[in-house]
Amino acid sequence: MFEKKAGAYVIDLLKQWQVNHIYGMPGDSINEFMEELRKEEAIRFIQIRHEETGALAAAAYSKLTGQIGVCMSIAGPGAVHLQNGLYDAKKDKVPVLAIVGQVSSEVVGTDNFQELKLESMFEQVAVYNRRVQTAEQLPDMLNQAIRTAYAENGPAVLIVSDDLFSTKIKYEKPMTSASYSQPKIRAAAEDLKKAAELIEAAKKPVILAGKGAKGSVAEVLMFAEEIKAPVIASFPSKGLIPDEHPNHMGHLGQLGTEPAKEVMKEADLLILAGTAYPYRDYLPNDAPAIQIDIDPAVIGKYYPVTIGIASELDPVMAWLIENIEPKQEDFLKKYQEKRDKWNQQLQQGMEKETEQLQPQQVIAEVQDILEPGAVVSLDVGSVTLWSARFLKLTDQKLVVSAWIATMGCGLPGAIAGKLAYPEKQVIALIGDGGFSMGMQDFVTAVKYDLPIIIVIMNNQKIQLIETEQEEMGNKPTNIELANIDFAAFAEACGGLGYTARNRQELKDVLEKAKVSNKAAVIDAYVEDIDFETL
Repeated sequence: MFEKKAGAYVIDLLKQWQVNHIYGMPGDSINEFMEELRKEEAIRFIQIRHEETGALAAAAYSKLTGQIGVCMSIAGPGAVHLQNGLYDAKKDKVPVLAIVGQVSSEVVGTDNFQELKLESMFEQVAVYNRRVQTAEQLPDMLNQAIRTAYAENGPAVLIVSDDLFSTKIKYEKPMTSASYSQPKIRAAAEDLKKAAELIEAAKKPVILAGKGAKGSVAEVLMFAEEIKAPVIASFPSKGLIPDEHPNHMGHLGQLGTEPAKEVMKEADLLILAGTAYPYRDYLPNDAPAIQIDIDPAVIGKYYPVTIGIASELDPVMAWLIENIEPKQEDFLKKYQEKRDKWNQQLQQGMEKETEQLQPQQVIAEVQDILEPGAVVSLDVGSVTLWSARFLKLTDQKLVVSAWIATMGCGLPGAIAGKLAYPEKQVIALIGDGGFSMGMQDFVTAVKYDLPIIIVIMNNQKIQLIETEQEEMGNKPTNIELANIDFAAFAEACGGLGYTARNRQELKDVLEKAKVSNKAAVIDAYVEDIDFETL
């Protein structure tokens, strides 16, 4: 086998892993790898303006597709900037690869310019965290990093001195291959039988479904219909369970609905399907529980389960459907009526006319232009609360920073959504606080001709923090935000910018943005109203 640069082998392997784009910013400790990327047409380099955007976008891409997202940075400051996005991937359990540059190998350890102890810095966040010592190791360590990211559902960090990428090697006896074997996890027969006994004995079973239901939604809903059980979806799984399904009661907790809260407290059996829901106060006081999850470590982590089933959902649901008698639906009907009344109240709030825009009206107008199969990228803040309650999804995909809940995730999620699904509509719902945290990368969407629609709920404050301060009995402080003309900013970036101060203006500009085929920002000035008043 002839010699070629180690970086060229990295490109070959990334293609074998079906990586088609990388988020990053060039710099002096990854420039040799940039040269290899320059020669390769199959892998698109997306130049972002801040490495945090790149890491958050890589995590969002993985959440949306199930494929590994890839980002890269230089040593020192670039590596530091990756941390937030990598923690997002870790906490939301998705595979991401970060290729991180380091100072030249001959000066590592001498406290050289921009040198940091990167292995120590990434130790907590990474499921794989290694510095490549020699160019010969690089291809196999890359395979190991990606495989570990898939196996452990988290970020893998590969630290490489840039000179190693340009070193010629003979990759004659590979230790590894560019492949990952997904395990098939099946339930123990005795666990299934015990679960069936609990279900047969229950008169008020409730299903709480989470992200683990992805790929098993039809089976979960068939099971729910069979046992006449209300279904509650954890918020990170919004969009998996259609909001309009007759068994669906909405979400639980601060982001949830009253019917979901009430039905959970009345449950005499809790069935946790692909979720380790962490908020104990919203779960039953002492009801027996069945938890089904592919990760044994989370079974019983936040609720004292009676039966734990370590398995994929599909076979468990299929077995239970086959082996359990249908139930009466009195309990379900009671809460369907409550849910219908709740939804009527929400609809009234969305339809009412006011002089100034209100947040729920923004959601209603976005809903009107939302296409089947669209991607909705949601930021963190009061916009999350409004969207959780009022936004109805059927077959659309939603992406959000769930567990670490970082503001500023909405724009990177939209960029990733458009790269993942170029033919799909992509809309981001963001607060003015969240957008201003990383707004510089709107120009990235413009540069790469990504026609995303950014809808900003602009109330010129950090409203969720204001609410939290008030709930603690404190006087709100430092929550006001200096206003930015986001529409003018979007135009300055080369995109489209619109301002809406009432409902009709919002209708008009949403239609314009929808057909523009350009990256657009809609600056929607919303009235400052209390979320709990609606």
